[in-house]
Amino acid sequence: MRAALVAEYRKLMSTRMWWLLLLVLAGYLVFIGIVMAASFVFAPEDPDSGEVALHGIDAAKAIYGLTNAVGYVFPLVIGSLAITTEFRHQTITQTLLVEPRRGVMLGAKLLATVPVGLLYGVVGTVAVVGASAPLLAGWGDGAYLTDGSVLQVLALGIVVTALWAMIGAAFGSVVPNQVAAIVVILAFTQFVEPIARLALGAFDATDAIAKFLPGAAADGLIGSSLFAEIGGGAELLSRPVALAVLLAYAGALALAGRFTTLRRDVA
Repeated sequence: MRAALVAEYRKLMSTRMWWLLLLVLAGYLVFIGIVMAASFVFAPEDPDSGEVALHGIDAAKAIYGLTNAVGYVFPLVIGSLAITTEFRHQTITQTLLVEPRRGVMLGAKLLATVPVGLLYGVVGTVAVVGASAPLLAGWGDGAYLTDGSVLQVLALGIVVTALWAMIGAAFGSVVPNQVAAIVVILAFTQFVEPIARLALGAFDATDAIAKFLPGAAADGLIGSSLFAEIGGGAELLSRPVALAVLLAYAGALALAGRFTTLRRDVA
């Protein structure tokens, strides 16, 4: 297993795609961090309460959680590439010749994405905090970077990014076509889940379902949700339950991939 894990990690890091996506992630979160911080800091006051809609430590947590709220598409994509690239370039045959135990190969690919996901989490967190904290400290109520609950949000945001990378690899095992996998990931993260969270959260009968969606579960693990703060929706899951839900998504997708894509003969 160790040899397979090292080999899969080296494969993933030997291409340019991982650092290109990392640069795009950092730039994107710097831009979003500045925009969101400015929108909270300079938001007009509510005429009834005399306060802005989101302020103080709640605003800081919501902004610092942007790595998950809007940036999770990047670790999902890089995770999916761990498997879809093999099928695109037809190197999966050689991989299985070296490691014929398909379950071991898939497990190694899943675990190899974890350090890459952690790197994405660290860079994304630094980018969004570096962009937004000066605005929050200079014109808002403070950056709250010494508050324990805020530091928890930052640390768990990095952990969640690693889980997203693993889920992306598991998804790639189900949809090995690289173009199709990326299209589905983009469509789900940018349109399907946000709309589903709004729609399900709008009714009492379906409100509880919304918090079990992947992005909502990640918000629960982090302990902060920009989506819930500005768009409403269900309460977040507790952290242990949210972690279990995310691991269940990864496990279910990996099992599906193992007994569908990786069960077939590879030419």
